[in-house]
Amino acid sequence: MRPPSVRPPSFDQAPFLVIWEVTRACGLTCKHCRAEAQTTADPGELSFAEGVALLKRLRDGFGPVLVVLTGGDPLERSDLTRLIQAGADLGLRMALTPSATPRLTRAALADLQRAGLTRVALSIDGSTAAVHDAFRGVPDTFARTLQALDWARELGLSRQINSSIHRGNVAEIPALSQLAAWAEVDLWSVFFLVPTGRAEADHLLSPGDHEKAYRTLAGIALDPATPFALKTTAGQPYYRVLAQERIRRGLPPEERVGLRAPGGVNDGKGFLFVSHTGDLCPSGFLPLACGNVRTADPVEVYRDHSVFRDLRTPERLGGKCGHCEFNRLCGGSRSRAYGLTGDPLAADPTCVYQPKNQEAA
Repeated sequence: MRPPSVRPPSFDQAPFLVIWEVTRACGLTCKHCRAEAQTTADPGELSFAEGVALLKRLRDGFGPVLVVLTGGDPLERSDLTRLIQAGADLGLRMALTPSATPRLTRAALADLQRAGLTRVALSIDGSTAAVHDAFRGVPDTFARTLQALDWARELGLSRQINSSIHRGNVAEIPALSQLAAWAEVDLWSVFFLVPTGRAEADHLLSPGDHEKAYRTLAGIALDPATPFALKTTAGQPYYRVLAQERIRRGLPPEERVGLRAPGGVNDGKGFLFVSHTGDLCPSGFLPLACGNVRTADPVEVYRDHSVFRDLRTPERLGGKCGHCEFNRLCGGSRSRAYGLTGDPLAADPTCVYQPKNQEAA
């Protein structure tokens, strides 16, 4: 089976999205937290003035890219509304991933919407309160998340659910899909655990279970009755599986527009992460600082830093990923390769696919 003839964009000049971790302060204690969030803000986090300067540089250098403010919990920042207003005034598409704490109220969402918020993304990691709340470390987060989704719907905000998949909840995928449909979200973003921060390697799925999960998701995505779009984070082989299934069914290559990233987005490839202190990384799950906004130009770092350039060059990937016929569409999870091997260019250890060119691989 050959990959589709339409190739994804290279993203050499600009990312599809920029994730800015505006703070690491958060009231939750999630077991998988990449940021290892704390109860108080780091005194070294970017100031409001530095944040506005960052947003202006992103707009000037990259155009009207999607900017997602994350954390920790972005609502812990008292200047969050002003930051969103600043980004929206510049013409950036502003999205938010708040934590389900008492700070997340209808009034807060309404204020952020008036400031220019485009989409709110909320985390749900189980189809029941028992599963979700145990993973998040605080009771009632499941109920609070569903309430926030209702408020966002009432306000007319675009809505997204983020789900982290690991050994303890992989069987929940079908039920989570049903919950996403019930919540009438625009996008379900499925994240496959990466061993960084609080997440441990023994929570990861086996390679075979990763493949089964990708196939389950592809079946959901290609079901005409599915009312939402579906994407993965740190689950790039899903796009190989999806392409294979589209070919098998005689369907044309997928096209994605709007706030949904096109195929081929990966760490450092269509993706730029800015930490709370300004470090510039290929993603939050691939914490290789390639500069800092206080001393380096984020546009130049994204375009010209050797780490970013290598991550955008499929031929630089090691092992079978470098020779795989799907490496422009997939490329393997660079963050998981780094987390498990220490090499961001290594073959993805959790992918079972064997490229057609076995000798080269």
